[in-house]
Amino acid sequence: MMQVHLKQLKLYGYHGLDKGEDVLGGEYEVSLTASYTSTEVPLVSIGQTIDYTVLYEMVKQRMQKPTPLLETLATEIASEIFAKFSNAEEVVISIFKLHPPIKNFQGSVGVTYQLKREEK
Repeated sequence: MMQVHLKQLKLYGYHGLDKGEDVLGGEYEVSLTASYTSTEVPLVSIGQTIDYTVLYEMVKQRMQKPTPLLETLATEIASEIFAKFSNAEEVVISIFKLHPPIKNFQGSVGVTYQLKREEK
């Protein structure tokens, strides 16, 4: 099995349930792994793999659409990857809100979603 990774992407978005998050926005960190089995080795063409530049654009575009729940973002991005890449067998995506609006809180909050094609 081959895996393509995007790790610790820093993106700005307008996600959250708290009043004003959809206006002020915040910083997010996204990591994902897309797994697939190659029918040929060695891989010699981008068409044989999952193009990480396409994955990045997909994540970047989806993160620009305000969404109340990180869970919604994660599940929709994973589904979009399966729709775009027929060879994708599994997607694991983590999304962290780096500065959540929680009083006296230091750290980040986030979600991780794992989806296998046979579960879809």
